[in-house]
Amino acid sequence: MSETLSIVIPAYNEERTIHRILDKVKAVALINGIQKELIITNDCSKDDTAGAIRRYMEANPSLNIRYQEHQVNMGKGAALHTGIQHATGQYIIIQDADLEYDPAEYNILLRPILDGHADVVYGSRFMGGRPHRILFFWHSIGNKFLTFVSNMFTNLNLTDMETCYKLFRADTLKGLNLQEKRFGFEPEVTAKMSRVPGIRIYEVGISYYGRTYAEGKKIGMKDAFRAIYCILKYNFWAK
Repeated sequence: MSETLSIVIPAYNEERTIHRILDKVKAVALINGIQKELIITNDCSKDDTAGAIRRYMEANPSLNIRYQEHQVNMGKGAALHTGIQHATGQYIIIQDADLEYDPAEYNILLRPILDGHADVVYGSRFMGGRPHRILFFWHSIGNKFLTFVSNMFTNLNLTDMETCYKLFRADTLKGLNLQEKRFGFEPEVTAKMSRVPGIRIYEVGISYYGRTYAEGKKIGMKDAFRAIYCILKYNFWAK
């Protein structure tokens, strides 16, 4: 019996791009005959994200899509919690609904787990020789600073704690009691994963096709301060 990769996709106001990322996910042929399961959580979008998803599902009945909706906007972390809860695959990967990360690289993240080396694989935007869009200097400094502070408490040597692309063994991820409803998901899951006995965390280089605020980027300065708070909350204050 083949294994399944659950692709958890939080979506908020992604009417214009959701079909494009779903096309990319659909086109991926996973190694070792692994099947795909897409779990999309619409976090009470104000645009027609819901309609765009339903139309896509009707046009692609062979694609295994499980659609969830929040009746009120709860945040990216909450949308991820919903997706993780409904995932049935042996492996889970986070996929944003925008076009900043390339699903064609799923196999790069899967390989260390399938080879028996890893339980968790982070896709780093700051290592390797893959394409990276040149955008915001202070964003890159902020990401590296947050990763540095997180590493101080977790005793990991990650290069990109804030990356979207994190691939987990499903039983390992579902064993965590995750609480953050918004953009604090990244430091929280990293802190809690680092304390799992015997956990094996790997990093691989990935490409990054970042978008501007005019193109729909949502994360901002307040989210950086929240990330610092979460690093302290789930590391220093949790001990």
